[in-house]
Amino acid sequence: METGAKEDLGSAEKTSACTCDNKPCSCQKADINYAFLHSTDLLPASNGEITTLSFLQDVMNILLPYVVKSFDRSTKVIDFHYPNELLQEYNWELADQPQTLEEILLNCRTTLKYAIKTGHPRYFNQLSTGLDMVGLAADWLTSTANTNMFTYEIAPVFVLLEYVTLRKMREMIGWPGGCGDGIFSPGGAISNMYAMLIARFKMFPEVKEKGMAAIPRLVAFTSEHSHFSVKKGAAALGIGTDSVILIRCDERGKIIPSDLERRIIEAKQKGFVPFLVSATAGTTVYGAFDPLLAIADICKKYKIWMHVDAAWGGGLLMSRKHKWKLNGVERANSVTWNPHKMMGVPLQCSALLVREEGLMQSCNQMHASYLFQQDKHYDLSYDTGDKALQCGRHVDVFKLWLMWRAKGTTGFEAQIDKCLELAEYLYNKIKNREGYEMVFDGKPQHTNVCFWYIPPSLRSMEDNEERMNHLLKVAPMIKARMMEYGTTMVSYQPLGDKVNFFRMVISNPAATHQDIDFLTEEIERLGQDL
Repeated sequence: METGAKEDLGSAEKTSACTCDNKPCSCQKADINYAFLHSTDLLPASNGEITTLSFLQDVMNILLPYVVKSFDRSTKVIDFHYPNELLQEYNWELADQPQTLEEILLNCRTTLKYAIKTGHPRYFNQLSTGLDMVGLAADWLTSTANTNMFTYEIAPVFVLLEYVTLRKMREMIGWPGGCGDGIFSPGGAISNMYAMLIARFKMFPEVKEKGMAAIPRLVAFTSEHSHFSVKKGAAALGIGTDSVILIRCDERGKIIPSDLERRIIEAKQKGFVPFLVSATAGTTVYGAFDPLLAIADICKKYKIWMHVDAAWGGGLLMSRKHKWKLNGVERANSVTWNPHKMMGVPLQCSALLVREEGLMQSCNQMHASYLFQQDKHYDLSYDTGDKALQCGRHVDVFKLWLMWRAKGTTGFEAQIDKCLELAEYLYNKIKNREGYEMVFDGKPQHTNVCFWYIPPSLRSMEDNEERMNHLLKVAPMIKARMMEYGTTMVSYQPLGDKVNFFRMVISNPAATHQDIDFLTEEIERLGQDL
């Protein structure tokens, strides 16, 4: 059986293409039958231009209706099938012999048929949602250019755009004149690891050559609500997860500065060397913003590198109304900021910004002479590859840069303010509504709204262990029903001693009050009988 939907496996339509030598042409078209053509008939094949243009146009004819449908509220967010069902229904295996272009187009249709519509106005499952049209166009252009970010000679415009964009982001953080350095990396987890790597090098530069055995036992500090990537980075760098000390948070999920200072003193008394504090601006679950000014004072007092993981909250720097939540970020030594989250840039787009210029280069450079020749005829500072851990590095900047040109800072500001307003609307709607309990008191600082839905059967039960055992099953069951119906998606999780609760996040500019109303009605419909 060939790959493709059983129910939709009719022959691909014959496609018209020109037969003349004029480029472009407006002549009568001849039919192209993909059933007898293969990838070897496309460019760079001799006389492959006509077939290539026709084939790519048919790919666009698959993509564009999908894009439009993504915003249609009458369509499903997801056509859910269990893994074994999809594996049995289609042959996904790779073969020795090539498929025809007809079959390749069917593969494209089948793949999108079961893709999650992350741009759908009722998709709230992750921090990264939405589908921006300019960002999408930029991604297509990036793939068409198909280059690497390591040297100016092979990516001149993209390297300059990265320079300009990172400088602008550093300006928005508050570093004078946008001073410093930075890089786009494959996600916030890697950006956070970069920060840990650079902080260690700053304190003990000899670690680069001699390794961890040559330096004292290091310890890092982060909140108990911080992203798991801090521990993952410590594991990857040989520092060890036991060397990441988790600091207590208040009831809103913010780090408690007095506990941070106490744990730093304890670590020093044990002979450990504190080298990094990773504060969070917008925690993953609660959306909490750590008190950066107080943390900065502590880091200054004990001479510790201050990193701010603003992967989720960094977008608020675009908003005059909300940027105060990151007060103190300008005192950080490094900042992670993911435009693919709150700013809606297509995945992936994550930046690590460093206040000290040249430090990233010193930390990571290996002087590969076959790439970074020192006698090139242009300014070598634009050969950015030696400061990255990667050699092959995807062009992630163009999406952000083109969207910023299209929207302006004020456009991003309006988009972000709208999402925060929708979160407040949801909070106000459910905070006193029968059947809902908030996970913490007070309106959310970000777009994270955390709540339990209490089915009628549990509302009169005493608040005890039996009730909790029932309640922990409610969110997973409602989520499963959401996915099976395909109507909406929202995440849930436990946290600490709190059983499973819904974590609603809003980063999709397409969402409206109508979609928030739909979500609550759908939760109630799907959970009424539990």
